[in-house]
Amino acid sequence: MRAASLLAALALAAGCVAGCAVGPSYAPAPVVPATAKVGQRPYADSLRPFIDSVAAARRADAGVANERQVRVEPPPRLADAAWLDILDDTVLVNLIRTAVMQNRDVALAQARIREYRANADAVTGALFPRVALNGTASSNQAVFGASPPVKYDALRVTADVAWELDFWGKSRRGLDAVNADLASQEAAGRAAVLSLVGDVATGYLQLLELDEEHAVAERTLASFRATLSLAQRRFAQGVVSELDVRQFEAQLAAPLARLAQVERLRVQQEHALNVLLGEAPMPIRRGGSLVAATRAVAVPDSLPASLLERRPDVAAAERAYAGATARIGVAAAARLPSLTITGSYGTQSPAGNRLFATGTDVYTVQAGVSVPLYTGGRLRNEEAAARARADQAKAAYERTALTALREAGDALVAARTTRDETAASETQAVALRRAFELAQLRYQSGISSYLEVLDAERGLFNAELTLSQSRLRQLTATVQLYKALGGSWPQPR
Repeated sequence: MRAASLLAALALAAGCVAGCAVGPSYAPAPVVPATAKVGQRPYADSLRPFIDSVAAARRADAGVANERQVRVEPPPRLADAAWLDILDDTVLVNLIRTAVMQNRDVALAQARIREYRANADAVTGALFPRVALNGTASSNQAVFGASPPVKYDALRVTADVAWELDFWGKSRRGLDAVNADLASQEAAGRAAVLSLVGDVATGYLQLLELDEEHAVAERTLASFRATLSLAQRRFAQGVVSELDVRQFEAQLAAPLARLAQVERLRVQQEHALNVLLGEAPMPIRRGGSLVAATRAVAVPDSLPASLLERRPDVAAAERAYAGATARIGVAAAARLPSLTITGSYGTQSPAGNRLFATGTDVYTVQAGVSVPLYTGGRLRNEEAAARARADQAKAAYERTALTALREAGDALVAARTTRDETAASETQAVALRRAFELAQLRYQSGISSYLEVLDAERGLFNAELTLSQSRLRQLTATVQLYKALGGSWPQPR
């Protein structure tokens, strides 16, 4: 009956814990309006129709249909990897999967998440009573009044309960805070994956661009050699002077030097990708090409700003603000009386064979209150500091959200304008290739001098390198848009 009374007292105390949690409730105002858009200003000027016609002409040259219209749909989940499909390169997708599994920064982030999750689970224990089973054996001597000393032995086994009632919500606010810390750390883990995906994609695209530059340099070198051979034959026939031959020989230096540079840069880029993949230095297999990836990319003119909510840095800052707000309640509750209940129930006997006999049970039930009267202003200042930290976290969250909006807008305009830059570079390369062919024919026919061929050769070489770099900038801008949005965007249908 006494044990039942103790359990009933604990149950009654549990019902009293339903008091309100002190401290402000967390309800942040939206930093960016729900109707806001990224890239809201229309991209249109007097050159827009001309740029579109140039791009359409280049697509017609390559046998590619016009770009599809983009229909904006609700934001996809961050885990959605459909963005990678637009690059049409299964090798890149496999590289990213390998990197996510093996990258050391991702492994470090996952270990930190496990640490924060364990800390959150540990704090949960403060909501429940602490129960311990204790056993003691003692030899005692006691004096009661004027009586002679009494000696006795005691064997004692008890179950002890201690519980600080969370009447003011101190433990609940603390649990809210550590759960917010956990969510912030999980967002940091997503940020590590997002950054890794962007870095691997960018590094791989740089490799493809270097491969394209290598092909351009080899193709140009072969063309220069053919022109040099023609000049040498014409010199042997007495048609041209030795100056033509020497000028064409000097022209070979540019593609030869670029081949050496590209070879060095390719190896260095492969080594950088090996680190991201968590592997020892080895060659990186290629799949698609810059041309195919560029043709596959479709970027809308605007996107809903709500996509930015899934950005890991925005989510982490928002959760940090939530955690700081919850810690105001922890500090405020520390200034209020704390209520505790302790209880013990067990058995005590001088001999082991009578330890659990009838009449040997012992118990105690105690309720206590502790009221902080004077702490030299420590508790009051701790609460003020918690409120100041919450204000800091709020400002940091708002700054992060606005910065995300700016970065997304910058990335979107970069993706669109580099698309136009690529179209212009393609037009220049096509025109200069035709000019070079005409210059060769005129030189072979003796109509023009070697200077015309040299200018056409140099112009075409530089234009093809510029085109390759323009494609890389367009695709890199697309990757940056992916990172700035915190993931993929609605794909065209």
